[in-house]
Amino acid sequence: MAAYVITMVNIYDAQKYKAYAELATIANEKHGGNFLVRGGNPEPVEGNLPYERVVVNQFDTREQARTFYHSVEYQAAKAKREGAADFNMIIVDGV
Repeated sequence: MAAYVITMVNIYDAQKYKAYAELATIANEKHGGNFLVRGGNPEPVEGNLPYERVVVNQFDTREQARTFYHSVEYQAAKAKREGAADFNMIIVDGV
């Protein structure tokens, strides 16, 4: 069953975040992820969405999504992001 890594972000330091995004892309490719949504301009139609950027990344399985997150490559990307953004990430199963 597919699993999705969903991320909601407010960026405070665009240059640091860009360095993170470049490394995260490499980790994503290595671990079989597929970006379905990667950007801004979310349009809330109900409720309040306090984030300017939403990312949806698809993996074949939850285990693959976990492997991506805990990988050396992604953790290196995460270290580059420190102090650059308010960052919230979840893994959720598809249907």
